[in-house]
Formats: sequence, C-alpha cells, structure tokens
Amino acid sequence: MKFLIKKIYNIFFILSITLIASEISAKESETQYTKENISNYFSGIISANQNYNSDALKYLNKVKSLKNIHSNFNIKFIKTLILLEKFDEAFAFSKSLTNNNGSFFYADLLLGLDYFLQKDYEKAENHFKNLNKISRYNLIFSDFFGNVLIAWSKASQGNEKDSLNFLNKVPKPYQHLTKIQNIFLQCYFDSPKTQKSFEELIKNENYNFSRYNFFLANYLIFNNKIPKAKEVIENSRNKYNSNILIKQTEKFLMNNENKKIKKFFNCKNPRDVLAEFFYIIANLYATEKDYKLSNFYMKISLFLNSKFVANNALLAENYRNQKKNDLSKDIYKSLKSIGSEYSWYASKQISRILFDIKGKKYAIDNLQKEFYSIKNKNFEHYYELANFYKDNEYYEESIKYYTLALDELKQDHLLVPKILDRRGTSFERINDWENGEKDLIKSLKILPDQARVLNYLAYTWVDKGINVDKGIEMLKKAVTLSKNDGYIIDSLGWAYFMKKNYKEAEFFLQRAVELLPLDPIINDHYADTLWMLNKNIQARYTWNYILNLDDVEEQLKNVISKKLIFGINKKL
Repeated sequence: MKFLIKKIYNIFFILSITLIASEISAKESETQYTKENISNYFSGIISANQNYNSDALKYLNKVKSLKNIHSNFNIKFIKTLILLEKFDEAFAFSKSLTNNNGSFFYADLLLGLDYFLQKDYEKAENHFKNLNKISRYNLIFSDFFGNVLIAWSKASQGNEKDSLNFLNKVPKPYQHLTKIQNIFLQCYFDSPKTQKSFEELIKNENYNFSRYNFFLANYLIFNNKIPKAKEVIENSRNKYNSNILIKQTEKFLMNNENKKIKKFFNCKNPRDVLAEFFYIIANLYATEKDYKLSNFYMKISLFLNSKFVANNALLAENYRNQKKNDLSKDIYKSLKSIGSEYSWYASKQISRILFDIKGKKYAIDNLQKEFYSIKNKNFEHYYELANFYKDNEYYEESIKYYTLALDELKQDHLLVPKILDRRGTSFERINDWENGEKDLIKSLKILPDQARVLNYLAYTWVDKGINVDKGIEMLKKAVTLSKNDGYIIDSLGWAYFMKKNYKEAEFFLQRAVELLPLDPIINDHYADTLWMLNKNIQARYTWNYILNLDDVEEQLKNVISKKLIFGINKKL
C-alpha cells in the first residue's frame, strides 16, 4: 500500500493545488498546505478508500488543522473514527468544529446521538433537525433520519403525541421503514395494538419482514406469553426456514433460554430501538454493495446496542465482501458463542472464507470436521452440508447427504421439492440421468410451478433429443413464470432450434441475448440460429463478439473459430 501511495503522490500533489486553492487564503496555503501535509492528507484519503482505517487515522491525525477549512477531511476523519469504534474521539472532534463549517450530516448525526445519550434532548433535537435540512451529502434520506430520531427523542421524554407526529412527517417512500418504528413506539408506550401491528407487518407481502418475527416473539416473551411466542417462531420457521436469527430463537425457546432472547433487545430501551434503526440502514447499504457506508452505520448500531451480538453477522459478511478475510473470520468465530445454530452458521461461513484463502479441499475438510462435532444432527445440517458439497462440485457426497436429509423429513415438508431438485441436478452432473430425471419429476409433482426446475428438466430433455415437444411446453410455462429470466428464455429458443423452427428460435434467443449480453453460450445459440436463417454476416459478427468476451472456455473458442471459417452444416 505504501508503494501505491508513493506512486500516485505526485499526481495528487499537482491536483491538490487546484482543488483546494479556492478554500483558503494564500497565507493559509503557505502554512496549511505544505508538501508534507498534502502527502499525509492524500495518504489518509487513499488508505480510507482502501479500507486501511488504522493507516488512514494515522495520516489524517497529522493534518487535523484542515478541519476548519476542508469539509471532505472532516467527513473522512469522522467516518474513520467510527469504523475504528473510537466514538468518544468522534464525538469530541464533531464538537470541536467551528461554526464556519456550518452543519454537515455526519457531525450533526453524531452530536445529536451524543446529546441524546446524555439525555440533553433539546440539544439533540437541534442537531437532528439539521439532518432534515442537509441535502448536500444525503439526498436520498431527506426528512427521514431527522424525523425518526426526533420522534425517539420525544418518546424518551414521555411525549407520545409529538413522537408520533414527527414519525408521520417521514416522506412516503420510507413508509415501510416507518411502520417498523411506529410499532416500536407502540411497544414503548404499552399500546394494546402492539401485537396486532407486529402480526400485520409480518403478513405484508410487499417486503420481507421475516426478521420481525423475532421482535414479535421478543415482545411476547417480555409480556409472559411464552406459548404464543413459540407459535410465532414455529410458523416463521415453516415459512423462512433459512433465517438464522429465527432458527436460533427457536432453539432458545426449546431450551427455555428465554433470557437470552430478552437480552438481545428491549423495546423499552430507546438505545436498542435506535440500534435496530441503524441496523436497517446498514442492511440497505449492504444490499447496494456500499459496504463502507454499511459498516459505518453498523458500527453505530452495535455501539448503541452491543448486546445484540447476532447483528455482527452483517458486519462479518460486509468484511468478507471487502476481502478483509481475517476480520470477517474473527467475527464469525465470535458468533459461535451465541448458540448451536449460529455456531453451525459461522462454521459454514468460515469454510467459505477458507475456500478463498486455502482452496476447495481445505475448506471442505474444515466444514466436515465442524459437522462431525455437532451432537444432535438434523435434516438441516445434512441439507446444508450437501449444499456446500454440491456448490463445490462434490456431487456424490452431496447426493449422500441430500438423501439423509430426505430420510428425516415428512413428505409434505416445504424443503422436500427443493432437496429433490438439488439431488436430481447432482445426479445429472455425474451422468446418472435416470435418477436425476426421477428426482426432478418428483419435485415438480409436489410443486409444479418451479420455473428453474421446469427449465432444467426440459432443457436436458431437449439437449438429449428426447421428449422435445413436452420439453417445449414445459419451457413455455417456465418463461411465463419467469418472464425476464434470460437463461430460461434461451432454453426455449434452443428447443425451437432443435425442432428446426429457426424463426421462433431467433425471436426468443434475441430476447435472451438482450437480457444476458455477456453470456457466451447464449450468444452462440443466437449466432447458430442466424446462420441457419442465412444471416451469415450477422452470425459471424456475433461469433467474433463471443471470442472477445471474458471467461470464454477454450473448447467453445475452438468450436467458434471453426464456425467462423466453415459455418454450420445445415443438414445437422
């Protein structure tokens, strides 16, 4: 990294003179922007952008004099402090900024939170109000952050009416998020509507509110409604069987460890509720792959409520996506102490990290070791280990554990068609089509409207030259179910090609190429069809295009190179 900094220093040195000259006087320029200061400033910026936060802080600390004249420095410095969990320093730095800076989002956010935690609500609200005014750095959150935070400031003072009024000021685009805050306010003020509101939220089909089954169960446990809490989690597990928080909550309830559920979160504690608010924001940024900003809000969330250790899973996932494998691995290891479900979940995630670092065999050996150490294995352990094997092309091993999972399940369980599908495709990959076909057909018999399974079975039939007409009908259905899935549309187009209906093939393959323009196989199917329609120039153009794509297998390149010379024998 130091080499990189030295390499680009000269470029930044020249640019910096132009970029910052307008912000300071000539006299200040002589004292503030020495060659050494400029070097430290840009070294700090580069380090921060590359997620070397400790290095970033070291460099930025050397040029803190920039705080009163360069707003971008303030933003980078505050973010770096938060990412390093130096909250006291971040609060102090935010307070030290002079009035000449005006307000800016991150300083007002932190100052507002600091005063809120000190129960100086008047000062807190002044800073939260500024968040509604500021649009320079956070256009997408206009009138959102400030009003939510003011609502909880009012609630903390016992002012239910004003808290709800401020929450109602949040713009409509955020209504699905304000619904959550509204329910937490109901919970905080002991509203008799709380349980019903939670239940209505969870039933909402427009958004995935599965996480809030936990909060409903948490609320019920605090109100000594343990049987109802168990019912909520059981229903949730049937619908969202992969949600790790729900799975662990179920285990806690089974083992009468209700105190652990209560420890995570208490709606009577505004800090806990605000921590959940910032967790949601962090999750939104992670979804958009802005992992640095996601980490920033996640650190605030964990600062407000360090007891909800399960939330660290998002931070670990972000670090992995940022290629910060050691940090990610350390967090996953810490999650193991939560309970058995998080332990197994962490083992799987650590194995995925080890795959990146040490390769496939090491990762699989590690997960096998963790699997054998589980005392009470169930169908989910078999299923998830089988998935890991399958994803890493250990198809025979995956078939073994899919079978063990199926042996433990009742035939009406929601996972059965999914397991049959995955076992069937594993059979197909080891050229055992007889068993693969049986599993895929069984899966569709149980759940007929699985577009991806319809596609896999029908495409394989077509590719083998069997059941082509039936395959085409199945692919039509699959396309109807998934109108914008380029792979399924390609399958239907290729089926028509195999039937020598090249006009229909062209129609669907052109659409598939539009949806997936960088897929070499789909482009090759389209080029073949063009050739059969005597559109030879277009076909050769498409084949040439494929040869210039990334990640084209050598075998396909060789085939296409021959097509460019000889074309296709139309008798085939």
